[in-house]
Amino acid sequence: MNTLPILIVAAPNFVPTYSHPGDAGADLRSSESKILSAGQRQTFKTGVSVAIPDGFVGLVHSRSGLAANHGVIVLNAPGTVDAGYRGEIAVTLFNTSPVDFEINTGDRIAQILFQKVEVAKFIEVQTLPGSHRGDGGFGSTGKS
Repeated sequence: MNTLPILIVAAPNFVPTYSHPGDAGADLRSSESKILSAGQRQTFKTGVSVAIPDGFVGLVHSRSGLAANHGVIVLNAPGTVDAGYRGEIAVTLFNTSPVDFEINTGDRIAQILFQKVEVAKFIEVQTLPGSHRGDGGFGSTGKS
């Protein structure tokens, strides 16, 4: 397993942690307590700022337990933390359930994964090469 050095500034006890050896995502915790109302979204601070090396990105994902057990998901999953961003990581959560959900300071609310990034070089052309799929969009492969 490769390691990626990430410079971090974090409130005490808010450094992201891996729950198990081999986990891809490190848990992010809420640095504030709030009620996430049923069917609503809210942004939570994490007490964490990072310096991600160029060529990498931090991707913020939902925690599967929160999603499966409580219907609480990261709204724009995965959220993108660009290499040049130095502010505090905030996570917008959405409560898909019909009941309010309490989030307390220190609760694990999301996970962050770090991945390599390829930067595109856009080349304008008059037409695109053909493919098997063509321009078939949503539902073009039929019913499952």
